[in-house]
Amino acid sequence: MIRRATPEDAGAVGDVFVRARDRMTYLPRIPDEDRPTLGGWIVERHEVWVAEEGAIAGFAGISPGWLDHLYVDPGFQDQGIGSALLTHAKSLQPDGLQLWVFQKNEGALRELGEPDARYEWTP
Repeated sequence: MIRRATPEDAGAVGDVFVRARDRMTYLPRIPDEDRPTLGGWIVERHEVWVAEEGAIAGFAGISPGWLDHLYVDPGFQDQGIGSALLTHAKSLQPDGLQLWVFQKNEGALRELGEPDARYEWTP
């Protein structure tokens, strides 16, 4: 089930974000002191939609014309949840949607950041 996130979902959204990002070893680790506030920051600043599978399994954060966040909890990956969230985001942005993704490279572990690539979906 996909539904609009509420402020009460902020903790779970933050948990999904942190667990998913921790698997992205090519990015810097999120500092411990920032982790508790991330969900609230995301829910306050974006239109957030969550996928529930008994618990919040993933979320999409959108703004006009953009997919700002798309994260799936590692325990729920490869089950179509990310695809379902992307399809939902596209339905909410029928004129098109852009998103940035990280390009993994071998030197990423030594870098502060990771190069990005911009993708665009147009109907």
